[in-house]
Amino acid sequence: MDVALVQYINRLCRHLAITPARLHPHEVYLDPADTADPRVSCLLNVPIESLRLRFALLQSLNTMLETFFLPLVELRQTEMYSNSIAALLQEAKGLIFYDTKVTVMNRVLNATVQRTADHAAPEITLDPLEIVGGEIRSSENSYFCQAARQLACVPSSQLCVKLASGGDPTYAFNIRFTGEEVHGTSGSFRHFLWQVCKELQSSSLSLLLLCPSSAVNKNKGKYILTPSPITYAEEQLLHFFGQLLGIAVRADVPLPLDLLPSFWKTLVGEALDPDVDLQEADILTYNYVKKFENINDETELEALCAEIASQHLATESPDCPNKPCCKFTYLSMTGEEVELCPRGRHMPVVWENKDIYATAIRNLRLRELQNPDCMTAIRAGLGSIIPLQLLTTLTPLEMELRTCGLPYINLEFLKAHTMYQVGLMETDQHIEFFWGALEMFTQEELCKFIKFACNQERIPFTCPCKDGGPDTAHVPPYPMKIAPPDGAAGSPDSRYIRVETCMFMIKLPQYSSLDIMLEKLRCAVHYREDPLSG
Repeated sequence: MDVALVQYINRLCRHLAITPARLHPHEVYLDPADTADPRVSCLLNVPIESLRLRFALLQSLNTMLETFFLPLVELRQTEMYSNSIAALLQEAKGLIFYDTKVTVMNRVLNATVQRTADHAAPEITLDPLEIVGGEIRSSENSYFCQAARQLACVPSSQLCVKLASGGDPTYAFNIRFTGEEVHGTSGSFRHFLWQVCKELQSSSLSLLLLCPSSAVNKNKGKYILTPSPITYAEEQLLHFFGQLLGIAVRADVPLPLDLLPSFWKTLVGEALDPDVDLQEADILTYNYVKKFENINDETELEALCAEIASQHLATESPDCPNKPCCKFTYLSMTGEEVELCPRGRHMPVVWENKDIYATAIRNLRLRELQNPDCMTAIRAGLGSIIPLQLLTTLTPLEMELRTCGLPYINLEFLKAHTMYQVGLMETDQHIEFFWGALEMFTQEELCKFIKFACNQERIPFTCPCKDGGPDTAHVPPYPMKIAPPDGAAGSPDSRYIRVETCMFMIKLPQYSSLDIMLEKLRCAVHYREDPLSG
């Protein structure tokens, strides 16, 4: 119940854009809309005063942990000492607010900076012509591989920079595009990370695989690590992938990666759930295993084997030539036939061993999801940029949030983090048209608008300014800035919207109607595929 309350407070504070430390216990309430959420069902019968008192206790605990305790604790996990503070904290991580963890994490990241301001940032040169039209001729030409080759000889210490903040953030490296003159470094860096994520989730690179469940419209568009033996070159690419995860955390640029929860569980060192994770990743195999586990007699087993034989997955029994049977083999996620035990191709599935067969298939899939060789390379890359002990207190969902943010845009939060320049005001008619048009956008169009305006598809859903400090620096790319267009020639309705992506600045003409504003905005976001717009 405490864990459910902490998760609920995390979501409430995200909605209110404040930290739990600034939330008064009397502001804690269960909205009627929350009653449908299974995550808070165990709290529904608790008196509201008891909930508020319990929140006050958790609030006090988190303040104590953040201020006095966590900065002094050795968080490195060890299998040897099951009663170490790190091991006990890992068991109790559900009692710690997400904001508490992020605050401590940010302090550690800023304390482990290894490249100071007097050292020049590494610079890599990318050739946009290699990926023109979105079709990459070979994986070696992708931005991912171009960057991996050039950064292979750069010490990882040079990539460990302070957390991005303010209007001119420091990033791990600078990007130069062949044949293009770009002013500022932020827009090109953010565009690079967006393009790399697009490549990782495409057929141009083989590091990630679309999860089998997506073939039947479950977890559509979700990826897992490709479960196959890796070459040395692939190991180096996976190491670079891990580095990019750490670089994105230090840069506070949410990566548009859609990975299954099993990836994040393995990354933070959490065990997979044999039922839930198998069902999420491969619903067809899950159903296949369940059929064998739920068989009640040999007649049902024979009928199931006959059904499988009709799908060309079974062969005839050596004892009874006309009787179909399954063998101890199964297809891997990459499509190869795998023996589930020594001489599995010659071992039929019978009543006595059908449970062993079902367990062997489940274990095969779980090994593929854990993918220890690939995950070891990724963790090594991640650990060269951020201290891995920071993952001890993070849940898989929190690690995903810290790395990838939220896959949708909160317009109210964006509006609260917008500045109006050169005499513009929120009450100006064309500004009202602007927000009215964005409210009519779908989430897909809003993501395209954000990509057009600042060269990243996802933006942070939290900002240090919520702590209440008067001079707190915003997390980049915030704040969004709206300014008048350059020059005054021609009718406003005939002009187009321009942006400066490094500054997250939109130069907005004074369009005369909502319809024209909507048309111009849609025109702008659909041309965003231009390699760089600012």
